[in-house]
Amino acid sequence: MPSRRGGAARPAAWAVLALSLAACAAAAVLDVLTPDAARAAVDVAPGSPAALAGVAVAVPGALLLLRAPGNAVSWVLAGTGLFWAVDGLAESWLAYAVQHDPALPGASLAFWFLQRLGAALLLGLPLLLLLYPDGRLPGGRWRPAAIGSLASTALLPALLLVVPAEVAFTADDGQVPAVYRSLDLDLTSLPLPGSVALPLLRIAFPVAVLGIAVPAGWVVVRYRRATGEDRRRMRWLLWAAVVDLLVMLGTLLLPGEPSALALMVAVALTGGAVAVGILRPRAVDIDRLLGGTVVYGVLGVGVVLLDLAVLAGAGALLGDRFGERDATLLTLLLVAAAYVPLRAPLWRLVRRWVLGERDDPYRVVSELAARLERSDGAEAQLVAIAAAVAEAFRTPYVGVEVDHAGGERLVAEHGTRPPAVRSLPIAYRGEEVGRLLLPRDGVRAHLVSRDEGLLADVVRQAAAAARASSLAAQLQQSREELVAAREEERRRLRRDLHDGLGPSLGAVVLRIDTARNLTAAGRAEDADRLLRAARDDVAGALGDVRRLVHDLRPPALDDLGLTGAVRQQADRLLGAGTVTTVAADPAADDLPAAVEVAAYRIASEALANVARHARATTCRVELVRGADRSLVLTVTDDGVGIPEDAPAGVGLVSLRERAAELGGRCTVSCPPDGGTVVRAVLPAEGGDSRG
Repeated sequence: MPSRRGGAARPAAWAVLALSLAACAAAAVLDVLTPDAARAAVDVAPGSPAALAGVAVAVPGALLLLRAPGNAVSWVLAGTGLFWAVDGLAESWLAYAVQHDPALPGASLAFWFLQRLGAALLLGLPLLLLLYPDGRLPGGRWRPAAIGSLASTALLPALLLVVPAEVAFTADDGQVPAVYRSLDLDLTSLPLPGSVALPLLRIAFPVAVLGIAVPAGWVVVRYRRATGEDRRRMRWLLWAAVVDLLVMLGTLLLPGEPSALALMVAVALTGGAVAVGILRPRAVDIDRLLGGTVVYGVLGVGVVLLDLAVLAGAGALLGDRFGERDATLLTLLLVAAAYVPLRAPLWRLVRRWVLGERDDPYRVVSELAARLERSDGAEAQLVAIAAAVAEAFRTPYVGVEVDHAGGERLVAEHGTRPPAVRSLPIAYRGEEVGRLLLPRDGVRAHLVSRDEGLLADVVRQAAAAARASSLAAQLQQSREELVAAREEERRRLRRDLHDGLGPSLGAVVLRIDTARNLTAAGRAEDADRLLRAARDDVAGALGDVRRLVHDLRPPALDDLGLTGAVRQQADRLLGAGTVTTVAADPAADDLPAAVEVAAYRIASEALANVARHARATTCRVELVRGADRSLVLTVTDDGVGIPEDAPAGVGLVSLRERAAELGGRCTVSCPPDGGTVVRAVLPAEGGDSRG
């Protein structure tokens, strides 16, 4: 069954919306009917801006009541919005009633609500900070401090409810303003003497301000403890605080009184941020939004300060030489002629200092190309890439990682690596060839869409350079290995033929000649014995020939095809203890000879590893032709897998090397559910080239 709070949330949400909108509309009408002079006489501002700010808070509060009724933040936000709207209505009604007829119904109540109960609005902020985002007060040692801070904040509203009017609301002459004397100002007052009430009020004001310290400290502590989604929600509250701070700075820097529009914008954004943080914290990338708000807010405030400094300096230099009107006109002319043309370049200079060269994509890419041309070798090019990205985006750290076919990784870094980094893939023709490492935290770490587009262009250049360097190094290494392997194979064949097959055949010739001589001498039995020894020597030589042929190309490939040869090898290596399945496309037996040999060797090595180390009960081998005609070989077992800290043995390295010799790749992975997967992709353009 739904909770009592959840069942009352829907009607409460609609009631909050209706009442706050009605209060705002009524305040607007009363402000229109009340002349400015009358409002000044009672020292009361128009109430409609405050009521509108209340609506701006009530709307997200009502939305939270509808979507998250069990969260106490919903009720705090909705109640604060309604309270604020009614407070604005009371302000407007008080001015209207005092001007027209103080005897109008509700005039005394409006004064009481505005001057006495209105201070309770102070409770909204600490409550929100303590309850956000899960609606629960802090626990542990923070619980007494939180309750104490709320009590200290509530002290001032409680005192204002009971302190006599002649103590709380007297004018400079010690008397209640004349315009209010016809009202009942002591609806809830107690007969407290001034000697008691005044000291209490003097204490309550600073205590109420200090009461916000504990909630603010708790927000900091909770933000540092938060992880995952909770931390994302806390960032929404941080963004609201940054926006409020920027609005306050703007109202202080700009001339005139703080505008009601600025207040409404700050309040509306705060309420919206709280609602989004609770309901849909992933609706917007808050990290990017927060970083952009800080950067552009600080830059905007800096430009305003510079504008004011230029105007003030020009006015100070010219103000004493001319009349006020002429000095103002001349100041504006000088500013327009000298400063305004420099304002845009100065703005670009500050942005470049803060954010780097990201505003000039052509310059970034051309500078990277120039750096790459001046660099020799793969390592130097990677260092150039890291330095170019660091300067372009004004980031303190950039790392570039490039994977090589043999499994090793080349890393180049610029700056000091922070504790937390994020990885962006470097892809070349659909294949990931490396990673770009950037700081995860910090103002400069957050990129807007245009910055990400520029970074993608830079990464594309980096991918081409990294791939070219890697391929050049691999090509040179492959050439050296190919020459060395060819000469080593020739030397092995020469040794086997000279030291093994040659002497064996020579011994056969000698035995046959001796047997002929013995036969001519009539010693048939001795001749037969020598012929039998010669036959054994020929059989041994034939075995050597077969071994040489098998080393050059396994005969099973010609006799059974690749699929049959792999199946035969699986039966020989694994036996009956492991249930083995070999599945293949019909096209898997129509391959170039080099691909067949490489696939057979890789499969044999993988099956041998299963037999020696895996302790598997099942093993599956798949041979599939890909969409690009490449051969995809997969060997999967359900064994114990490979420990993370286990070094790569000779067998695993040979798997990668055999695939790399043909321009392919081979990976060995251990899925979370156990076992090992060996996957080799071998380019196989064309078909069988044996005949």
